[in-house]
This record gives sequence, structure tokens and C-alpha cells, in this order.
Amino acid sequence: MQRFGGEYSALLKLGFPVMLTQLGVIVMSFADTLMVGAYGVEQLAASAFVNSVFLIPMVMLSGLAAGITPLVGALFTMGRPYETGRIVRAGLQINAIVSLAFTLIMSLLYFRLDRFGQPDELLPVIRPYYMTLLTTLLPMSLFNTFSQTSNGMTDTRTPMWFILGAIVVNIIGNYLLIFGHFGFPELGLTGAGIATSVARFAGFAGIAVMFLRARRYGGCRAGLTASGPLGKERMKVWETSYPVMIQTGVECSLWSFGAVVCGWFGKIQLAAYQVVNTIGQLGFMLYMSFGIAVSIRVANFCGLRDGRAAGLTARAGMHLNMLLATFSSLVMVVFSHQLIGMFTPDSRVVAAGELLIIPLVLYQYLDAAQLTFMNAIRGTSQVRPLLWISVVSYMLVGVPVLLLFAVVLDWQGTGVYYSFNVALLVATLLAAVAFKRIQIK
Repeated sequence: MQRFGGEYSALLKLGFPVMLTQLGVIVMSFADTLMVGAYGVEQLAASAFVNSVFLIPMVMLSGLAAGITPLVGALFTMGRPYETGRIVRAGLQINAIVSLAFTLIMSLLYFRLDRFGQPDELLPVIRPYYMTLLTTLLPMSLFNTFSQTSNGMTDTRTPMWFILGAIVVNIIGNYLLIFGHFGFPELGLTGAGIATSVARFAGFAGIAVMFLRARRYGGCRAGLTASGPLGKERMKVWETSYPVMIQTGVECSLWSFGAVVCGWFGKIQLAAYQVVNTIGQLGFMLYMSFGIAVSIRVANFCGLRDGRAAGLTARAGMHLNMLLATFSSLVMVVFSHQLIGMFTPDSRVVAAGELLIIPLVLYQYLDAAQLTFMNAIRGTSQVRPLLWISVVSYMLVGVPVLLLFAVVLDWQGTGVYYSFNVALLVATLLAAVAFKRIQIK
């Protein structure tokens, strides 16, 4: 306790606002799934498919923005706000270009939705919801850029308030547009998509105005608004961002593929997969919160060239995340029936979802461990190991094991979740070794 006490305190101070934010995201996800599930099983299954398809670009864009955090964290520690502003400007440019490219790719994919093997009756529900989510990639990407900048400057509270505000807007929009309350049209799942779009645009507008006006960011604004070439800054941001983007994309592609495979077994398996994924976010968002805190602290210590302190931070983060994994697992085991039953009255979906609880509990510890080490690596800015770790763990190991468990052994959705655990175990071991080998000079 004497050795880690200071790090526990620092990580809790940084991670607690992020954790509150993530809990708000969980509340929004729960509310989305609850309202859509109450509207109908077809709507719930359709949302599972579309959300899983969009998970890849959304998480990749989040990873792209996360590449800014170690750069900003190191500059902040060294007291160089002007350079920080130029990094933010370069980051906004890169994130805008990449998010528009993803929007184009997903637009083209829209015309191939009937090729994914999903039940035919879901396609009329899938298509309009898919189109509403297309509008959200750009504002989400730009919001993430400002949010990661604030995190790198150890200001994790400001993004928290804007995200929580956007969540409130989203939930209100869901209530009005899914069911058609207070004279609004009853749009079902499409209404949920419109509410998400409005909330993301509002969140981006709010944090952008704050960044341009708040006194805390005054030193950065000079660099943000200054004219002149940004070639060096763009290259630096890209070099630390694209490996994280690819790593998160490869990782989430396994989860999206899991949704597609569950759809092969019918809408009940797909709906159960969506419900359990939503419940699983209870743990993931908590571990991610302190993973982000670890990344910020490691970045700060890299700015001071203190490798020993960076290693101590990673170990302290692991302790906290293992404690959170235990808490999450207990909640999922004790209240599994009630949690699943919250989302749908369909007994078939509840029964299929309860079969996923055991692999979901094992998943908590492995996910917490890999998030800690992955974020520690991100904090060093030496992120290229993330590329081969993700390819080996989630593509070379994860995909074949998923097909083996789910299709060949016919474990269906349960096999999908057990395959995730195998992939996460490999990722954890490889990331731990990679972080230990990184030299901070």
C-alpha cells in the first residue's frame, strides 16, 4: 500500500470522472436496448446487427483520436501549450478526413446489407436505422479529438459533463421518437437512430465552444488558430494514431463478426447477443475508464523520462481493474436473470442470454487485464506493437476459434462468447510482454 498508494490516488482522481462518464454511457446503452426491446424483438435484433456493423468504424475512430492523448500528455507535462494547440489542430484535420472516408465506405456497404445472411424480415427495419447512424461518424470523431485533448491535459471532468449532457438528450429523444410521445412521430428503431445523431452533434458543438472559450485552454488556442504548415505535427499525430485505430478496429471486428454469426442462428440468438453485450458494457466501461487513466499517467511520466514510475502506474492500474472485474462479475452472476429480463419479455431471448453468463464472467477479468496493458502501451507513444498483437489475437486466433466453437461444435452464441475469451487471453499475454520490453528514455 505504501508503494502503490500514491498511484492509486492519482488513478482514481483521473479515472473517476471518466468512470462516471462511462456509467452514463452504460445508462444510455441500457435505455436504448430497454426501449427498443420493449418495442419488439425484431427491432432489438435489427439494432444488434447495425450496432455491431458500426462498432468497427466507431471504435476505430475512437482509437484514432486516442493517439493524441500521449502527445498532449507529454507536452502538457513539459509546459508547452502552443505546441499542444498545433497537435490538436492537426488531430482535428486527420480525424475529419478519416471519419468522412469511413462515412463513404459505410454508405457503399449499405447497398450490400442483404449479403450478410440476416433474417429477411429484419432488413426493412435495419436499413433506415443504418442511414441515421451514418450521420454520426463525423461529429463523434471531432468530439473525441477534443475529449482526448482534455484527457491528456489531466482534465477528465470537462468531457464527462458534455458526454453526460449528450446522453440525457439521447434518452429524451428515444422516449419521444421510438414510441411517439407528446405528438412526435412513432418511428421505432429509426427514432432511436435520430436521437443518437442529434445527441452527438450537440455534444461536439458544446465541447468545441468550450475549447475556444475556456480559460484553461487559452494557451492551446494560440497554436490551434495559428496559420502555417502542419506537416510535422500531422505526421506525428498519424504515427501515434493509426496503429491504435487499426488495433481497435481489428479487435472490434471480431465482436462484429460474432453478431453476424449469431444472426446465422436466427433472431433469438442475435437478440440475446445484443442484450448480453449491453450488460457486458457494465464491466468494459469501468475497465476502460482506468485504462485511460493509466494511459494519461504513463504519458505524463514519459514526458519526464521516468520509466520506473510508468511501470508502477501500469501495475496499480491492473490492481484497480481486477477489483472492478470482481465487482462486475458478482453483479452479473447474482442478477443475471433480472438483468436480461429487463430488456425483453421474450422468454426465448432470456433463456439464450443466460447461457452466455458464464463465459461473460471469465471475459471480465481478461478484458480488464488487456485494457490495462493496451492503454499502458498507448501512453508510451510506442504503439506499433499494438498492430501485431491485435492481428495475432483477434484475427489469426479469434476468428478460427469463433467459427470452431460456434459453427463446427454448434455451441452457437455460447461458442461465440467463449471464443472471445481465448482471443483476450492471447492479447493480454502479448501486451504484457510488449509493455515490459518498451524502453522509456
